[in-house]
Amino acid sequence: MPQTIERDEVERIDRYPTRTGARTAHIERPDPTVWGAIESAELTTFDRDGFAVVEDLLSPDEVALFSAEISRLAADPALAEDDRLIVEKASRRVRSIFEVHKLSGAVADLVRESRVAGLARQVLGSDVYLHQTRINYMPGFRGRGFYWHSDFETWHAEDGMPSPRAVSLSIALTDNHPVNGSLMVMPGSHRTFVPCQGSTPAEHYRESLQEQEIGVPTTDDIGSLASRHGIVQFTGRAGSALLFDSNLMHGSSNNITPFPRSNIFLVFNSVENTLEEPFAAPGRRPTYIGSRDFTPV
Repeated sequence: MPQTIERDEVERIDRYPTRTGARTAHIERPDPTVWGAIESAELTTFDRDGFAVVEDLLSPDEVALFSAEISRLAADPALAEDDRLIVEKASRRVRSIFEVHKLSGAVADLVRESRVAGLARQVLGSDVYLHQTRINYMPGFRGRGFYWHSDFETWHAEDGMPSPRAVSLSIALTDNHPVNGSLMVMPGSHRTFVPCQGSTPAEHYRESLQEQEIGVPTTDDIGSLASRHGIVQFTGRAGSALLFDSNLMHGSSNNITPFPRSNIFLVFNSVENTLEEPFAAPGRRPTYIGSRDFTPV
């Protein structure tokens, strides 16, 4: 049920309450999935499934260019102590680098192209801005996966995103095999919001970016959604991309194969859905995680 939040004497309605003390019922999403007009053939099933695969978004030459860029950034000594660089908890290998569009001119140019930002504008029905950008690295043998979660649950609770009017574009820079930790999604799960339990500690992002334990659904929640929707896996060659709704339940397993996996991850939010104060956290996360520059791309 929606709840009223009082903060600084201003009341606002929270239609997606989460981080509760006790387990609460799932919320059937009142917001649409597609706000605009779908023009690209690849996106025709987006409303139904909550995701779409775009084959060959990047050419082989572009894959080589961006692969060299992400290798350069991972090895850059200037970033070694930068908060935007996240390492694996155990191996201390690079896991993610945030604000990559500010660290790489090539990525900055890419996000503005119609084949990229244009996909988000079709779904969201408005101008869009970059809520978050990052590179994800999953090395071979010891790459750690991401547990089942809805991105919107975190962005709502910890960043203050009002509604799930945002999409993510994951662009593969390596081949995604069924065995090397490729992303798993539950088609149709984007229509159900799953509230999570537990309160959000201060500066929770410092732990959650390495391994998230608060803001994840229970095993019963995951089992219920999987029984209802099933699970499919995003596989394909380097250069392909997955566009998915911010509330889609997704996750990935560890990579114990010799085959590394890496991707450019871009989050587009509608300019009509800009961030407020967090709905279930004591303070804002840093802007390199949840941008408060709402300038359209």
